[in-house]
Order: sequence, then structure tokens, then C-alpha cells
Amino acid sequence: MELDAEAGGGGAASDTPDTGSNGRRPDDHTESKRPAKKARPEASEDEDSDDDAPLSFKSSPKAKAKPKAAADDDSDDDAPLGKLSVKLPSKKSPKSKKVADKKKAKSPAKRPAKRAAAESESESSEDSDDDVPISQLKKKSASKKGKSPAKDKKPKKEKAEPKAKKPKKEEEPVFKWWEAEELPDGQKWKTLVHRGPMFPPEYETLPKSVHILYDGKPFPLEPASEEIAAMYAAMLRTEYIGKEVFNKNFLGCWREAMTKAERGTIKDIKLCDFTKMQAHLDAQSAARKAATKEERATKKEKEEKLKEEYGVALLDGHKQKVGNFRLEPPGLFRGRGEHPKMGVLKKRLQPEDININIGDISKAPVPPPGHKWKEVKSDNSVTWMASWTENVQGQCKYIMFNAESYLKGRNDLKKYETARALKKEIEKIRTDYTADLKNKVMLDRQRATALYFIDKLALRAGGEKDTEEEADTVGCCNLRVEHVQCMPDLKIQFDFLGKDSIQYLNTVEVVPQVYKNIQIFQRLKEPSDDLFDRLTVPMLNKYLQGLMPGLTAKVFRTYNASTCLQDQLRSTPVDGVVEEKMLAYNKANKEVAILCNHQRAVPAGHDGQVEKLDDALGTLHKDIKTAKKEFKGAKAEKDQKAMAKFAKKVETLKLRLQKKEIAREQKEELKTIALGTSKLNYLDPRISVAWSMNHDVPIEKVYNATQRAKFRWAIEMTERDFEF
Repeated sequence: MELDAEAGGGGAASDTPDTGSNGRRPDDHTESKRPAKKARPEASEDEDSDDDAPLSFKSSPKAKAKPKAAADDDSDDDAPLGKLSVKLPSKKSPKSKKVADKKKAKSPAKRPAKRAAAESESESSEDSDDDVPISQLKKKSASKKGKSPAKDKKPKKEKAEPKAKKPKKEEEPVFKWWEAEELPDGQKWKTLVHRGPMFPPEYETLPKSVHILYDGKPFPLEPASEEIAAMYAAMLRTEYIGKEVFNKNFLGCWREAMTKAERGTIKDIKLCDFTKMQAHLDAQSAARKAATKEERATKKEKEEKLKEEYGVALLDGHKQKVGNFRLEPPGLFRGRGEHPKMGVLKKRLQPEDININIGDISKAPVPPPGHKWKEVKSDNSVTWMASWTENVQGQCKYIMFNAESYLKGRNDLKKYETARALKKEIEKIRTDYTADLKNKVMLDRQRATALYFIDKLALRAGGEKDTEEEADTVGCCNLRVEHVQCMPDLKIQFDFLGKDSIQYLNTVEVVPQVYKNIQIFQRLKEPSDDLFDRLTVPMLNKYLQGLMPGLTAKVFRTYNASTCLQDQLRSTPVDGVVEEKMLAYNKANKEVAILCNHQRAVPAGHDGQVEKLDDALGTLHKDIKTAKKEFKGAKAEKDQKAMAKFAKKVETLKLRLQKKEIAREQKEELKTIALGTSKLNYLDPRISVAWSMNHDVPIEKVYNATQRAKFRWAIEMTERDFEF
């Protein structure tokens, strides 16, 4: 495929599901089409024999009934009674019989006159069946039962030809980058061609009948302020609408976009009624959901074309998927937790905000008419294709390659190999920081204590934050006195908001020197003061780099997570069914998620799913009880065949019951645990691949299709004896 350097488009998805004015997700429906069947030649009446039919059918009066005689057939008035029951048309040889039957099946009305006359003459001159054995005569008679002349048959309806099945796309050859020569340090690629970002559609104004009410009176808005009002209307059912910070920030941004007249009137968000807008947006959503199969298919086809145009780039001559080619539409920022900027308007991006990175600057994608890119450059030391700075938090956003691209794969392999290298150094590092727990230099003592927590509890290092601009989340190095409490029996309780505003609440037992150090660090400090007031993340990472090349606090987290998984998987049952082995795998993954504090809220549909499983379990118990009774009944009657049947039924039901019980247990155990984060980011996939090989568990049970594409390198290069 060639990628033209024509009009830009596509963009980055945000980390949070913010509401845009025109953002829509395409329905993903496929229509299966069956190929047309080849026409079969019409079978002769001989082929309708009832040799395999039940005896009751063969001996039924209908089967013995005499077919209508031709006009020239002889009378059977003087025939013996024995022959009357099997009386058939005149004698014919087996070969001529087949020919005649075939010809009779055709309607005389449809045959040419000359051919019909010839066939009639041939039939009248054929021999009798008198010397044919009675057993064969019965079969022939039965085979013709219920047959009517061809002229009485209803013509078959012609089936409409099904639409031709779309040819399957040829799979792209896999680039085995792990077998290719590595590029020089710092260089990420040699050549790069892409189509740039895809911009969201422009705002479409609402019908005149759809407007807000202010203080109970209709108040139509200009397009700029109407677009922002529609964003708010789309969020009326969310919890954000009840938050003061959200409403305050929204109103401020909304008023900035208003005309002078609109600002003069709209001053209080509580007097605004957005229900008409909400009803209109609901109707649009319902219409999209009610789209016909054909409409969904058309939409999907358009989506596929966009993916082919913008969703693929050429990296060193190899096709690679682009991860997020669509730019975010404008919307209201939500953030995670109690973010101080929730409700702020995320502005519409223009080409003038976008930096383009490409192999050949002369072949850069063309921006939309009337616009130009902020900058076009060719930098092969980075992997992004487009970048911009968003207006809410001032963060830099990128269009990058998909997770299954080989750039991501190379980075993953390097990350896990660095974590494996730590295995050789970990004992020495632990010895060093244990000695420093008593160091007289306060910086060294704080660093050793922080490193103890990072190693033993897999805490993130943390970083500097402006709590007025960002959510108040912390890591190990920026813990405050209020986040750590010394409990009796050498136990320390941690209570703080970690990444993504997920609460870290954990009580752990520590060694006496660490307990003593925390008491020292908290002495004469206010609750809001830093616990490690002399230590920063850069200082910690600089120290770690001196211990081992590439070592950071995150490498500890990856090392401990992967080691934990490998150790937990050793308890996998050897002879269990696949479901038992997968339960063991997920339990091991759960331990890693707990270690890394990967939590989630209980899914909305959890209770309903558990209820269904409980119903299924109840039904299976009843079915097993019934099957056992049936077995006992068969045993009492000494019916060996029935006994075998019901014994097999009981075993099958017990196996189904076992699988359902495992599913029920797993559903309950994992309801608040997010397995995906550690599985995709902290666990060396080669551990899982080797485990699946050694325990005869299909890799499809461990990784879904997307994950298998991401970890293709691990699946293809891992041997059974792999050890992290």
C-alpha cells in the first residue's frame, strides 16, 4: 500500500472518556453472507428408495397401494390374491425401469410433442415385471408411494441469489523484528511515511426548536456557545453535574464563548434548563442505535476505509498500525477523582496547533485548506508522528504507533530484559540500602527507607505536582506525614491517592529500623509536610543508575510483579481441566494486581452476572439429581445400555457444574481487581507463554486477539524452559 502525503487528519484519544460535541463511536456489526449453492441434478425416483425406512413405513397400506395403471394395462380380475397385494405395472428390465421412471417424472406438457409420442410408444411396448422377486417389487412399489405425475408438482420457487461474499483480506506478512539487526542507539527508525491526524467533524447547529431555557424562558444561543451548552446537556445524567467545581469551571468557559448579549443575561447555571437539548441528543443516540443492518454495514465500510487511509503508516517500509489517528473533539474535561480543573473546556484543535514528524519533510501530509501545520520536522530519535499541547493541563499529547507495532515491542522487550538483569543485582542492592537505613546522613537514610518501600511494596516513585492545577496524587518520594501512620507491633498504615486517584490503603509490618525511621522523619512536622523532605525522584533515579545501567524505580515494580507471577504459577494443578488451570493463573495475576494496587470499582453488571451463574448452578444440581435417579431406575431394571447412557450424562453434568463453580468463584474474587494493567504493562509475557505451553493451556485462553498481536514476539520466541 502506498501512503500519499495528502490532507491531514486523525488524532489522539484522551486517557479519560471526555464528552465531545460530535464524538461518536461507530457500531461494529458484520453481516455474514453465505455463498450460493451449486445446483444439484434432479434425482430419479429410484433414488428415493425407502430401504432405510422403518418397517411400519414399508408395510403400510400406502406403501403397498397400486399405482394408477396406464390405459393399455391388462385387467387383474383373475389374478391370484397373493399377487394382488404386490401388483405393479408391466414387466420391465431393471435398466429400462430406471429410464422409464426418469421420463415419467417429467410433465408431458413440458416435453416436445414428437419426443412425448416416442416415449409413449416406448412405454407401451415394455415387458412385464411378472418374473421380478416379490421383495424387490415391494421396494419398488413403496418407492413410488405418494408420487404424483410431474404435472401435479408445484414448481420450485427460485431462490434469490445471495450477495457475493467479500473476499477475505490477505494477512500482512509478519515482520520478525526480534530477528532483524538492531538500529544504532538513539535511532528509532530509518524511514517514516504517514497521513497525519484526522480532524473531528465541524459542529452542526441544532434545530431552531432545540434551545435552552433561562429562568423558564426560551433562550436561543449562537453556534459557538450552543456547542458548549450541548456538551453540558450530554452530561446531565453524570455525577459531575452535581459538583460545584465542575459547574463553576464550565460556566466560566461557557461565558467566554458567549456574545456580549448572552453574557449579559446568563449569569447563574442554576437558572439554565438544558432538558430540550438533552432530549434531542437522546433522540439522535436512539436513531443511531436503531440503524438498519444495511446502514450499519455502510458505516462500518466507511470506517474501514478511514482506517486504511489514516490508521496505517509505513515504518522502515513495513506497514504498522497507528494507535490513535483521530484528534479529540472539543469537550468538557472530567479528570480523575476530585480534579480541580473538571468542567474546563477542551478547545477544538486546529492544524496550527499540530507538529508533524515524518521521514521526508517534502512528503509531509497536506493540512486542511486554508491552514498550515505548526511545525514539520524529521526526528528519528522519537517515535511520535504528530504532537500538540492540550489547553487544560498544558500536557503534550502525541499520535503514536499501535501497541502491536514493533517499536512498542522493542521497548517492551528491553524493559523486561532490564528487569531480568535486576535479578542478578537485587541481593547486593538490598544489602546496600539495608545498611543505609542506619546511615547518619539524613538524605541517605531517607533514600534507603524510600527504596525499601519501593522494593517491598512496589510503590511508584511519584513526582512533583501542582495540586491547584492537578489532582492530589502522590508516590513514594512525595508522601506527606498525613499519609503514613505508625501502628502498634511494627505496623505502618499507608493511606493516600495514587495514580489515577486510586486510593492506596494498606497496613504492613516492617523491620524495626524502618519503623524507627518513619517516627524520626515525622518528628516536629505538620501533617501536610513532606515525609522525605530531603529526597526527590530525580535524586533517587540518579542513585539507581549508578547501581545498574537503566535501573529506575519502575524497573523494581516490573521485576517484583513478574517475579510474583512466576512464583504464584508454580502452584498450578498439573492434572486439572483448563478452567482450573486458568483459575490458578488468574489468582496469580490477582496477587500481582494487589501488590501493584491495581483496583477498580465493582462493575455495574456484576450482581446480575453472579445471579445468572447461581441460577445455572441450581439448574445443574437438579439435572444431576434427576440423572442419578434415572441411572438407579435403569440399574433396577438391569438395562445395561440405559445405565451406560445415564452414567455418562451424570459425568457430563458434573463437569459442567465444576466449570460453572470455577467461573462463579473467579467472578467474585476478581470483582474489584483490575488484572489488565499488570498483565499488559508489568508482567513479562514470556512467563505466561511458557506456562501455557507447560500446562497445555491454549494461549488464546491467556491473551485475547489484541493482546496476542501485542505480544507476538514473546509467543514466537519463548521456549518451554523460560525462567524470568
